[in-house]
Amino acid sequence: MKLPGEDEQRPMGFSVIYTVIGISAFVLIMLFVVMKSNDKDGGSSEYVKQSLQQQQEQAAAQQALEEDAVDEETEAGTEKKLRAEDLDFWDMYPVEGEEVEESNSNSGTKANSSSEKSEEDEEDEEDNKSNNKKEDSDKGKEENVQNDPSRDGKHTLVKSADGTEEWVLINPYLPKNTYDFTNLSESANIRKYTENGKKISYIGADISKHDGNVNFNSLKATGVDFVIIRLGARGYATGQLTLDEYFVENMEAAIEAELDIGVYFYSQAISQEEANQEANFVVQNLEPYRAHIKYPVAFAMEKISNDQARTDTLTRENKTTIANTFLGGIQAAGYVPMLYGNKEYLIKSVDLTQLQNYDVWLSQEEEIPDYPYQYTMWQYTTTGVLNGIKGDANLNICFVSYSDR
Repeated sequence: MKLPGEDEQRPMGFSVIYTVIGISAFVLIMLFVVMKSNDKDGGSSEYVKQSLQQQQEQAAAQQALEEDAVDEETEAGTEKKLRAEDLDFWDMYPVEGEEVEESNSNSGTKANSSSEKSEEDEEDEEDNKSNNKKEDSDKGKEENVQNDPSRDGKHTLVKSADGTEEWVLINPYLPKNTYDFTNLSESANIRKYTENGKKISYIGADISKHDGNVNFNSLKATGVDFVIIRLGARGYATGQLTLDEYFVENMEAAIEAELDIGVYFYSQAISQEEANQEANFVVQNLEPYRAHIKYPVAFAMEKISNDQARTDTLTRENKTTIANTFLGGIQAAGYVPMLYGNKEYLIKSVDLTQLQNYDVWLSQEEEIPDYPYQYTMWQYTTTGVLNGIKGDANLNICFVSYSDR
């Protein structure tokens, strides 16, 4: 039996349409998902790279911050307190148990270092040590010389009559003698001084009543050029002025022998007034012989041996004033004044800085005199042997030709 409508053709229903649409949508969704998945797989490596780069940049930034913090702590050292373990000298001490190992290691290092030294380095080191020792030795010697008055060149030894010795500072402002005594020679008690092979010295004898009768012609023949005759003296006890007993006789004999003549006076003045008296006494007694006086007129004030003298209480200033007064009077009279004395008298008894205008006659019985200052005549012996004088002769060498003045 056919139901109503079975044979009738009906259009496609909504269910079929929905099914088709759903399948299509599903396919599209799956395609979209696949495509999206592919996009993500392709960009994953780039994403990883970016992540790593960001981490590296963050790490670098963190490290920079830490370094800045360390620098700030170093700069603010006054705020940060050092701890014992922060000091690096603790490395000098080995950790327990490592002492032997480190000791052996150091020994090995030293051995290697020593073995690596070249012979040249060792020689240089020895040379340096030798040079240092030599420098220290030279320095020590120099200091010893500077501290030794006998070697420093600034002092001179003065021997007193009582046997005492003293190193006296040489006055740098006084003129020094420039004699070269390698040019000095002696024959038969006669000394001569040469320069460039030419004799420039003159031999003389100083004479007084103690020499008795002198044969002046014999002196001349022996080679004596001049004589210094004692004119007189003041008594060291009485203070009386006296003419030498042989003065006139000696003057006339010396003139006859044609010897150049000078004179000296033995002073015991204790004041300027007495010094003037002595100078006037000398000038008056020289007046008859003025034309024959070629050599100086000398002032002598010697210390009296084994007795007291009126001049013993004089100070250095007193003696300087008396000598200056006498010599000034002689000079005013037209004669050449000269100061006589031994080294002790000249250096210690008078002030030579106030007597520089006068020539000096040095008495020093030495092979070579060590008197540092300038002098023109030197009495080198009082025990010489000379034809014409009986007994000991006082011999002199003069470095100036007074007769030519």
